[in-house]
Amino acid sequence: MRLDLFLKTSRLVKRRGQAKALCDAGRVRVDGLPAKAARQVRAGSRIALNLSRRQVVIEVQEIEGAVGGRGRPAARYTVVVERRFTQGMAREGEEESDAGFHG
Repeated sequence: MRLDLFLKTSRLVKRRGQAKALCDAGRVRVDGLPAKAARQVRAGSRIALNLSRRQVVIEVQEIEGAVGGRGRPAARYTVVVERRFTQGMAREGEEESDAGFHG
């Protein structure tokens, strides 16, 4: 499954275009490497998202063949790390925090 589609169907982002914009800005890493929206995601992949007020690292557990509907997400994942920032911390800590997303 494509990374942008995975992020949308797993409900980590609201829209696929938003997922693509995050990838284009270099704020998404898969297995420690910067990732483009078209990158394939498989079970066992580790995805790091650097959002405006939080950072999330997840590990993909399962990807079903069909896209999930309103009832449940199509992909299953486990949150490995989640950091929330207060206003102002995200700007100062962005460079430091990237070190934790290399694997």
